[in-house]
Amino acid sequence: MPETDRVHAPIAPAAPRGQGPLVLVAALVTVVLWASAFIGIRGAGPHFDPGALALLRMAVGTLALAVIALRRGIRVPPGRQLLLVAVWGVGWFCVYNLALNAAERTLDAGTAAMVVNLAPLMVVVFSGLFLREGFPKPLLIGAPIAFLGVALIGMNSSTRTGVDVTGLLLALLAAVMYAGCTLLQKHLLSTGADSTTLTWFGAIAGTVALLPWTGSLVGALQTAPLDATLWVVYLGVFPTAIAFTTWAYVLQRSTAGQTSATTYVVPAIAILMSWLILGEVPTPLMFLGGALCLLGVLVTRMRWGRRA
Repeated sequence: MPETDRVHAPIAPAAPRGQGPLVLVAALVTVVLWASAFIGIRGAGPHFDPGALALLRMAVGTLALAVIALRRGIRVPPGRQLLLVAVWGVGWFCVYNLALNAAERTLDAGTAAMVVNLAPLMVVVFSGLFLREGFPKPLLIGAPIAFLGVALIGMNSSTRTGVDVTGLLLALLAAVMYAGCTLLQKHLLSTGADSTTLTWFGAIAGTVALLPWTGSLVGALQTAPLDATLWVVYLGVFPTAIAFTTWAYVLQRSTAGQTSATTYVVPAIAILMSWLILGEVPTPLMFLGGALCLLGVLVTRMRWGRRA
């Protein structure tokens, strides 16, 4: 390993006494709710186009985040940070959602999951280079193991009818947005931005950027069944408002690489939810993939060697 990895790799700040368990609980809430989003998108997707789905989800999520932010107290970032917050919100809540929703219309879910889950690997590399988080051995070993699990799940959940280049490019765009926005959010949090206020302001920016799809949303609401609309409301309150709040809480108290690698648990939880809720029985290789996801994330959370 390089000398900087052995000696100068930074250690994530220790959580304040009593907050270690809270960080783990927040991470668990995040991954469970994000996994449930796959069920919600499948329930609502046939009745809402990508823009309408993203707009309604973000409108509901922004209202829920407003309640959370008002209860916790709003701390407006300095003026020089507001532009970065807006860029982050548009990238994360608008571009990412549009790209992922559109990609899943032309790609099978397995291929989309494999491409999008390149993002945590990107975060591990770029956070080490640009956020000076170093390249800890647990991340370098655990993240590829977890990605291998995602690949197994994807290859065995796919219904391959040929490769759609547009869909692949959209999924890759979603992965780049995921990685870039995670790094930018970590930068903003490390400069003292309040995590709740940051998430709310970003959601507002993303919702505003989605307003061109208002007409499409109005039309969809007139024809969509009530259960599909309720699925979108669920997506706004839980996988968006609550999960992004807990995500910011964890990201503020851990490295960007370690936090993003934790999301490799999402595919494993998603296949279990699909089994329990939709009756989609996973194949043995999908179970193996889920186990590799869990193993890889466990490795990334380990502490090797003596602390600096």
